Formats: sequence, structure tokens, C-alpha cells
Amino acid sequence: MKDALAIHRWLLAHQVHHEIVRLPRPMTCAEELPETLSAAPDRCLMVTVFEVVTRLGHEVVIAVTSTVARPPRPGAVGGQLGLRQVRPASTHVVNSATDYTDGLVCPLLLPESLPMFIDDRLVADDEPIFAATGERHTALSIRALDLLTLLPGKMVDLRGSRPRGSRGAVARRH
Repeated sequence: MKDALAIHRWLLAHQVHHEIVRLPRPMTCAEELPETLSAAPDRCLMVTVFEVVTRLGHEVVIAVTSTVARPPRPGAVGGQLGLRQVRPASTHVVNSATDYTDGLVCPLLLPESLPMFIDDRLVADDEPIFAATGERHTALSIRALDLLTLLPGKMVDLRGSRPRGSRGAVARRH
């Protein structure tokens, strides 16, 4: 499993200023970052992993980076990307697809084969933004602009609007 040290080494190799923050208490998921760090939810990131079924019937795993304040909804992801079925991935799928602990996935160092989408509401500025590191006791602090420059994913609109004619295209999780 990837951890804070792997992230730290990779960022040092790319000469990116960052900080690995030791948390005052352990967390179980990225959604706990705002409370644990006393940071605004808009400045804390999470990676949500979905299993999707394409129009051709192929199952694919995708990762979506968003803020904790605005987590992606399966319907918004499916509607925007024109996918037939979208559901949150199981813990086993998240762990094996990302090589991070489920709930603590960092948007960095994800496999190149994993399609990545980034919520276009993320603000690329000089202020710090926080992300999980795969570990319960640490978080990554990095300038938002630096992080967004490093992420290989495609920016998408996840506000929930659907393309015309896509009603019913997304299966709801039961």
C-alpha cells in the first residue's frame, strides 16, 4: 500500500513544495480531514472510486477527485460521462485499483491505467489544500495550484446536470 513516505519522496523528486502533516488524532476517511485539521471542507480533498458499466457493457473503475464539501454523486458522474451504471466501488476494489487504503486515497500516485476525473469546482490558487495520504495519522498539505498541475485527470462538471436524453441512463444503487 502507498503511504505518506511514497508521496513525500515523489513530490521531492518533482521539486514540489509540500508538507506531510502529522494529525492530532487518527482518521478513518478523508471526510474527517476538515474536523481533524480545523480546515474548511472546501480546502480538503477526497478521492471517490466508482465502478461503472460503459455503453458497451465493459466494467471500468474510475476515480473522482473533489472537495469534502461537494462529494461526487454517482448520478452526476454517470450523467456527465454518459455511463450506464455508476456505483461506489467496494473496499476490495478501491484497495486493489488504487494501492491505497479505502477512504484514505490520495489523488497522487494513482495508477496511469485508472481513469481520473477532477471536479472543475476545485480552485487553483496559492492557498494550501489538504488530502489523505493512505495513512490514518498523516495528511498532505500542498498549494492547490501545484496539486492541480500534477494531477493527470480530466476536469469535469459534476454539478449534477445531465446531457439531453440521458434520463434513466444511470442505475441507482440498491
